[in-house]
Amino acid sequence: MTRVLIKGLGLIGSSLALAIRAAHPAVYLVGCDVNAASLNYARQQTIVDEVSHDFSKSARSADVIILAGPVSVICADLRQLATLTLKLNVIVTDVGSTKRTVMAASRELGQRGVTFIGGHPMAGSHKSGVTAGRADLFENAFYFLVPGLAAADAVAQLQTLLAGTRVKWLTVTPRQHDRIVGQLSHVPHVVAAALVNQTHTALADSPLGLRLAAGGFKSMTRIASSDPTMWTAILLANGQLVTHQLQDYIDKLREIQTAISAGDAPAIKQFFTAAKVTRDHLGPEHLGSLPNFFDLFLNVPDRVGAIADVTKRLASAQLSLVNIHILEIREEVDGVLQVTFGNADTRDSAAELLRSAGYEIVRRN
Repeated sequence: MTRVLIKGLGLIGSSLALAIRAAHPAVYLVGCDVNAASLNYARQQTIVDEVSHDFSKSARSADVIILAGPVSVICADLRQLATLTLKLNVIVTDVGSTKRTVMAASRELGQRGVTFIGGHPMAGSHKSGVTAGRADLFENAFYFLVPGLAAADAVAQLQTLLAGTRVKWLTVTPRQHDRIVGQLSHVPHVVAAALVNQTHTALADSPLGLRLAAGGFKSMTRIASSDPTMWTAILLANGQLVTHQLQDYIDKLREIQTAISAGDAPAIKQFFTAAKVTRDHLGPEHLGSLPNFFDLFLNVPDRVGAIADVTKRLASAQLSLVNIHILEIREEVDGVLQVTFGNADTRDSAAELLRSAGYEIVRRN
């Protein structure tokens, strides 16, 4: 029987446990966490088969060890594991959102002959903690793997264990990972939080204030609801790179600020034109064959049952959705509905189906 130890039963750790349980009922899951309430919940809800307060003891008998805490804790765990006698052929992996720091911390473990595979599922939620875990959290999300010196069969073994996550695997170097994630995740979280904080201050004297926030503002700032403790740890771990990326962003803001102050219409238009061209060209048909999502954007009338009608038609045709997102709904104005699919054929079939039902397809990506 394979024995899997998950250290850290927050959103990611508990969701991994549920995904493993769904695909491999025979796997014996052990959960370890410093929070007694999290352990009690995980045991009561049978998220894991056993709970442990002693990481060192549980690690010695594990076939696979998944480190699912903050990056700083993951690094400390790796240093601790390097002092223990672990099972032969044990696989150690993590879910940390920065990889250069983690891979550096794993060197001593690797020197002892223990297989370490860096990992990072690009999925999450504004909710946190063990109670927010769900087996489908990672479905169709990208899951970065940083194998380092790990053998191909060990990587395959880990992927088989995590097959229930239904992720899209991407193998990268630590530097590639941190640069990509810094720009596409870390910087946007900082920007979203800054915009919310600035808006709160700017509208502090307004009776309506943030009560009117909707549409684009809410879509853009949704990620500002993420766990502050987690994001503090992430930015400290990837601080140098994110600092440079933020400076580039600040420089862009200053450029448009200067253009607005000067009344430079051509510069302002070019600012938005460049962004539109880049944004409209996201996707595999323009950027290559990287596994991606396939979107339809359609107008839906602002009336009761409109969205339900769309999803019912797709379900009746057995066209599986990956995600659905209301971009904007206002009174007496059509809203834009984004529906996401796992492959181009399903998206194209959905477009044909919905167009024949009278829906206007605004764009497909």
